[in-house]
Amino acid sequence: MAREPKLTHLDEQGRAHMVDVGAKPVTERMAVAKGEVHMLPHTFELLRQGALKKGDVLTVAQVAGVMAAKRTADLIPLCHPLPLTHIQVDLTLRPDLPGVEITATVRTRARTGVEMEALTAVSVAALTVYDMAKAADKTMRLTNIRLVEKRGGLSGDVRNA
Repeated sequence: MAREPKLTHLDEQGRAHMVDVGAKPVTERMAVAKGEVHMLPHTFELLRQGALKKGDVLTVAQVAGVMAAKRTADLIPLCHPLPLTHIQVDLTLRPDLPGVEITATVRTRARTGVEMEALTAVSVAALTVYDMAKAADKTMRLTNIRLVEKRGGLSGDVRNA
């Protein structure tokens, strides 16, 4: 009989608490997250041509994603601050959406994983794209933000479609 997974951020009384990871081994950890910003074809063309008034949207969003990954513990109340060893945020123009696909890869050597850091990087990069293009398009949608892959730790490797 399979056991239901325990919600680790709740104590025995059901109150939120930060998980004690002190006894866990330090291991290599990696997470990849993705997300999309869908926009009108006209907005996509302005972005592709570098003609949006706020400047280089993709570079600013990339830097914002990196900065966000580093600040995840400040934004998500029960996340542990982690010594990140690598953060990569890629933004790809996708005419088929039309819009931008964002991929964040984060690595650490720590006692807990970096899924939240990768997801935060994607989310803030997407919000930055929205912020920088909103004068041209207030119908943009931030969608499909998800964990794609995680490696390391006691829960094992995960690969999502």
